[in-house]
Amino acid sequence: MSNYSQHTDHELLGLLKRSDDKAFKQIYDRYSGPLFLFAIRKLKNEQDAKDVVQEIFVVLWKKHRELDLHSSLSSYLYKSVHNRALNIFVHRKYQTAYIRSFEDYLAKYAQDADELLMEKELTDIIDHEIRLLPEKMREVFLLSRKEQMSHREIAEQLGISEQTVKTQVKRALKILRLRLGLMIYLAYLLR
Repeated sequence: MSNYSQHTDHELLGLLKRSDDKAFKQIYDRYSGPLFLFAIRKLKNEQDAKDVVQEIFVVLWKKHRELDLHSSLSSYLYKSVHNRALNIFVHRKYQTAYIRSFEDYLAKYAQDADELLMEKELTDIIDHEIRLLPEKMREVFLLSRKEQMSHREIAEQLGISEQTVKTQVKRALKILRLRLGLMIYLAYLLR
């Protein structure tokens, strides 16, 4: 039985290519600690460093048969950590930019969306209450408020007096005020 700790990296790599799991364990034992420290210096985050080192060894085991290194094993492992750290930085950069963009969008449009929703709900409530008005009163009120017609124009169109138009609008507003409450009534008049 061979003492794997005595093997050189080159010898361990040769054994690893032949699926020797003890050679893999020796490579892991030899390099996981130093690679972890290297990753922490690069990433400034312990969990990311652990993840990177684990990923490197997973890839090393998965690709152990086709591994054809043009440099030393240690160079390969450290370069792998370096490259993964760069990938994490790029990912963080894009993630931060995306989050910032999303926060800007929310700040700009979420309030508008809430206001539009509340306005639509308010309009639906008011329209419902207007539909409940007596037919002639509803007709006069809609011509006044929705069509923006003057009392004279409404009177001429419907063949009634201006005073009747004024009275119908006044009564409709009173009914709506009672049904909808002062706040909704004021919001409707201000829109």
